[in-house]
Amino acid sequence: MKILVVDDNKYVAESLKCILQHSSHRVQTAENGEDGYVKYLQFEPDLIITDIEMPLKNGFALMHDVRSHNPKIKAIYMSGALEFFNKEIEAEKKSYTVDLLDKPFTLKELWHALTESPG
Repeated sequence: MKILVVDDNKYVAESLKCILQHSSHRVQTAENGEDGYVKYLQFEPDLIITDIEMPLKNGFALMHDVRSHNPKIKAIYMSGALEFFNKEIEAEKKSYTVDLLDKPFTLKELWHALTESPG
């Protein structure tokens, strides 16, 4: 599977990249929503794992732009404060394939999000 990881914390992004590549996924990273959108257009991933709160463009804005090209793309949102985004998350879940990772998360939670996202 081709996966784009978007997080302004380069350590989180690179750690996820290493973990996912070790499981034979093709992975690219981006440091914010704007960079993530450019990488999406170039890489055309099957799944985007994105932080919600980032400079320049947040995860919801990134996915809005991506879905103008591919409304069926899977998204996994990450945040250390998911409770602050309940309204946005519930709206997303009504229309799109969405899963959540509450930072910090375990490898088990990551694999669960990857395997539970229908494709």
